[in-house]
Amino acid sequence: MGTHPRGDAKILDNRISQTLGQWIAEHQDCLGSKVKETFNGKLPFLFKVLSVETALSIQAHPDKELAKKLHLQAPQHYPDANHKPEMAIALTPFQGLCGFRPVEEIVAFLKKVPEFQLLVGDDAASQLEQSVGGDSQAVAAALRGCFSHLMRSEKEVLVEQLDLLVKRISQQVAAGNNTEDVCGELLLRLHQQYPGDIGCFAIYFLNLLTLQPGEAMFLEANVPHAYLKGDCVECMACSDNTVRAGLTPKFIDVPTLCEMLSYTPSPSKDRLFLPAWSQEDPYLSIYDPPVPDFTVLKMEVPGSVTEYKISVLDSASILLIVQGTVTASTPTAQATMPLQRGSVLFIGADQSVSLKLTEPKDLLLFRACCLL
Repeated sequence: MGTHPRGDAKILDNRISQTLGQWIAEHQDCLGSKVKETFNGKLPFLFKVLSVETALSIQAHPDKELAKKLHLQAPQHYPDANHKPEMAIALTPFQGLCGFRPVEEIVAFLKKVPEFQLLVGDDAASQLEQSVGGDSQAVAAALRGCFSHLMRSEKEVLVEQLDLLVKRISQQVAAGNNTEDVCGELLLRLHQQYPGDIGCFAIYFLNLLTLQPGEAMFLEANVPHAYLKGDCVECMACSDNTVRAGLTPKFIDVPTLCEMLSYTPSPSKDRLFLPAWSQEDPYLSIYDPPVPDFTVLKMEVPGSVTEYKISVLDSASILLIVQGTVTASTPTAQATMPLQRGSVLFIGADQSVSLKLTEPKDLLLFRACCLL
């Protein structure tokens, strides 16, 4: 849902035979004055719903400077010159990898998983262990060494070590042993989805998060991550730039990824992104990341409310109905518009929309916008 050239949204209105991008180009005021000026007359965000059954690639997104460089060098793989910070908000329990684990956890895995230790190499592993408690630069350098060594493993050696690990964990599971201390269940699942893939070992480097509905993670530039399982709404800057390194059949760019990553370890709880509650609207929570391109508003309206007014913003926005049925109306429109689960509404800047609940069921809405 947005205007990126690779997926410009269609407008489902018989009177308009344009894409959303074409329509916005001709109706610039709908963006809002600040958005129009800041983002050169373009809608600055993409809004998605993801339902992840098979893990999505281990990846990171470049900052603006690197995005320009990559787009210039390889436009077939990096299709625009924009950065791509993104945020995922869980709709169901949602599992993902996000950012580097604390070094102590990685060192513990190196000791428990000999196959992992072999691929990382003794020198890099011992350097990482020695960096524990040291200054952040020493930690980052040791972490970069370990991760780069793993990601550049020779294919034959990788497959051999992964097969050994899968066999060993499978035997432990069959014997009824708990393999949680080596992420056994996750390793077997990823290996089944992507046999022989280097990404299977990345679980020992990256934090494993399970978000509950309404919980979010924010992924700034250069943070390694992967979505593993579950449903979420996702919002990001209007870009399709992704540097991948594993768990994917798509183009992989290991040198760029290893070079660009932020090697700053942190505990998994620090990767949770918490919303703020609105002072004016008891049903509204605001996910406002530290980037100008997007903000996501979540509205949970109880079924006992008969009418709900969408707040007026100085920004174009996209509204998604996840749960409930309503009829939408605006002061200027002649007719009302029925909306239900899966309906998507584009709302221009400074436009007021009123929703009448057509049944006494709770409403769940998400709205992507740009709060400058």
